[in-house]
Amino acid sequence: MKNNDAQMSSDKSKNKFHISYGKRIFDMALTFPALIALSPILFITALLVRFQLGSPVLFKQIRPGLRGKPFAIFKFRTMTDVRGKDGGLLPDAERLTRLGRFLRATSLDELPELFNVLKGDMSLVGPRPLLMRYLERYTPEQVRRHEVKPGITGWAQVNGRNAITWEEKFKLDVWYVDHGSIWLDIKIIVMTLWKILKREGINQAGQATMEEFKGAQAKKD
Repeated sequence: MKNNDAQMSSDKSKNKFHISYGKRIFDMALTFPALIALSPILFITALLVRFQLGSPVLFKQIRPGLRGKPFAIFKFRTMTDVRGKDGGLLPDAERLTRLGRFLRATSLDELPELFNVLKGDMSLVGPRPLLMRYLERYTPEQVRRHEVKPGITGWAQVNGRNAITWEEKFKLDVWYVDHGSIWLDIKIIVMTLWKILKREGINQAGQATMEEFKGAQAKKD
């Protein structure tokens, strides 16, 4: 028992060190070379979005980051601003363009988030940043996903992405919080590249991505 307790204590210490210090070093070591290598793709994608969807090229939205602190996330725009007769925006699935579907299927729309990583608002790997209004809908266990910086990809993304339920996704996010390590991050990045090539779990049936998270209580009602 003492050996097991010692091992658990050692694993927790390594996890805490990686989350507090190692991830930032890891992020910077990969993000700078990635931006240089991907700069032609970023430029071409920006041009395609500009000519097919117009301005703005980037989609900006406030999302919750570490400990729920708000930050502005950047993505390539994938939807039009088409509105219905009532003046309201049409559902996401109706505004998502052919180019937008391609960008999402290949995850090219996520590339501007590399600048969020440079700024320090995000990490390469971590729970995906969702909507601000979801914060009040989480259970105490689910809100633990905000104990680490949100990521461009994460453990939930390589284990189902948008094809799994919210509850399953949050369990995977919290598992990552407790087990994060540099080796796990490397594994997730490699698995992400494979998932992108296979184009798996991009959206739920009938949804542009996933249905809105209503919260545990709403599901019971």
